[in-house]
Amino acid sequence: MRERVGLAGRLAAGVLAAGVLAGCGGDASGSGGGLHGVTHAAYRVPATPLTDTDGQPFSLVRDTDKPLTLVFFGYSHCPDICQTVMSSLAVAMQRLDDDDRAAVDVVFVTTDPARDTPAALRRYLDRYDPSFIGLTGDLKTIAAIGKSLAVYVAQGQKLPTGGYDLNSHSTQVTAIGSDDLSHVLWTRDTSPAEFADDIHTLLQKSS
Repeated sequence: MRERVGLAGRLAAGVLAAGVLAGCGGDASGSGGGLHGVTHAAYRVPATPLTDTDGQPFSLVRDTDKPLTLVFFGYSHCPDICQTVMSSLAVAMQRLDDDDRAAVDVVFVTTDPARDTPAALRRYLDRYDPSFIGLTGDLKTIAAIGKSLAVYVAQGQKLPTGGYDLNSHSTQVTAIGSDDLSHVLWTRDTSPAEFADDIHTLLQKSS
């Protein structure tokens, strides 16, 4: 998922930068109710199901009953960014206490479904955390779900398999609350400590 940003990518990156300036309140440490992530106008998550690593239908609305779900779009053959983000999320989960960890799901949605079968996704995610949920499915459906979360799958670099290696502006992690809305996202440069800090803050706000 190397950085390949054309005009659309530069425009989207500008929008994201504006969101960082307009949306991040509080101090940089995340204390005082502030977040390291970017707050934004609510994204409503579609209920359209994909397929999980057990081969069962999984909806980001109907099958996410925890207070917080973190969603990342990527693919298992990604040589760089996906590995960095997934490693950061795995370490962040280890930093949480038992109560916080039990209140969070991490979901990886593939943008390369031709190679990322349910079995392939399970093997990939088990390298990071066996509790992580992997989703695959029809690429058009994946792209439509991504678009609702401002993840523009079809604007990425097309892979030989027909999937997509996303542009730099679409490598964010999205937080979905129990109300099936997203108000917060994190960039690919977010550290494990920053993820853990924000997860704890968001869970406290939802309790």
